[in-house]
Amino acid sequence: MARASEAFLEKATSLAEKTFWGYVGCEMIELEEQRVVVELNVEPHHLNLIGILHGGVHATMLDSAMGILVMAAHSDAKMVTTNLNIHYLAQAKEERVRVEAEIVHESRSMMTTEGKLLNESGDLCALATATFRKS
Repeated sequence: MARASEAFLEKATSLAEKTFWGYVGCEMIELEEQRVVVELNVEPHHLNLIGILHGGVHATMLDSAMGILVMAAHSDAKMVTTNLNIHYLAQAKEERVRVEAEIVHESRSMMTTEGKLLNESGDLCALATATFRKS
């Protein structure tokens, strides 16, 4: 699989740092044509009141990673999330977490992706699917 263009990766990283993505602290590790890897060092401000990674951070990482992937696949179009479904499966604490996302289906105007959030031990903490539409 060919790697996404370095120019797109640089541009996306630069733009993302100025948005909510950058505020949260996400880091793009790998971007290929059909796959992206994003990581985050979970800090105390990412936790909920019971001391585990907040569900909104899961959602942000998963939606953002899958969104970057579809934008890379269609850099000439604006892609918007039309559906995001998340299954919370295990907890993550103050550790480095990783989201791996891939494209699972594509039509003329829609793309469906799958994302997995893993903790440092490799446990599956959240599983998500998302659908994006060209706008």
